[in-house]
Amino acid sequence: MTLKKIWENKSWIVATLVIAVTFFVLILALESNSVTVKVNQLNIRSGPSVTYSVKAKVKQGQRLQVISRKSNWIKVIYKHKTIGWVAAWLVQNSSVQNVTRLSEATIVLDPGHGGSDTGALSMSGSPEKKYTLQVAQLVRKKLQAKGARVVMTRDSDKTVALAARPEVANANSANAFVSFHFDSSDVNNVASGYTCYFYHPGDSKQLASSVNQQMTNLPLKSRGVEFGNFLVIRDNSVPAILIEGGYINTARDFKQIQNPTYQKKFASDVVRGLANYFKNHS
Repeated sequence: MTLKKIWENKSWIVATLVIAVTFFVLILALESNSVTVKVNQLNIRSGPSVTYSVKAKVKQGQRLQVISRKSNWIKVIYKHKTIGWVAAWLVQNSSVQNVTRLSEATIVLDPGHGGSDTGALSMSGSPEKKYTLQVAQLVRKKLQAKGARVVMTRDSDKTVALAARPEVANANSANAFVSFHFDSSDVNNVASGYTCYFYHPGDSKQLASSVNQQMTNLPLKSRGVEFGNFLVIRDNSVPAILIEGGYINTARDFKQIQNPTYQKKFASDVVRGLANYFKNHS
């Protein structure tokens, strides 16, 4: 092409170059803002929660272009056509082999009392707050091993206001809230057993029933699933339950409450109950 013809067609050449550069920059941007899936069968959902429908499943090793983020979920494009949401904590979690509804859930664990609030006392003066934290930490470890996102209302011996506890669930767009306590009676050694409480009917009652059904292997008796007017579950906008894991001022119960074997069984049962709830809950 002569210089004259090049000059005559300069507008077309410039336009072509602009398009080419723009396309190249777009490709670089997409590649730099992408993630590689490290779990198997990652769900792409229609919205940023486990409660939304599944639009597609992504195999391990696939790349997803990131559009935006919300509530620890990532909005992505898959194969340049499918747009949806994936759980951010699962995208690069290589320790989880297969994704389940439990692993896509955000669960708030609430160890009752803490700090200046000791809770109930055993006959020897041991505080309830110590054991609620121990059990909640065990549950957290087991849930995280299954891929779930776990948020604690407290993870040390500190004071947390009652009203602030359900707010943790609301602020984190949680899918479930579990509060841990140990009961106390007016007179020592007259009551025994564990109870799962709910306030709101529907999902919360279903969650309480699901957890209670898994606790039959414990050496204490079940006192069943009951309505409970407790602030931390009453003022909660997500499925919420409160578990009283035994009577701390009953010698037989306290022997179990402080026993690591009992605590591990208790924690495992709660995790199984949560898993069944999410498996059967659409």
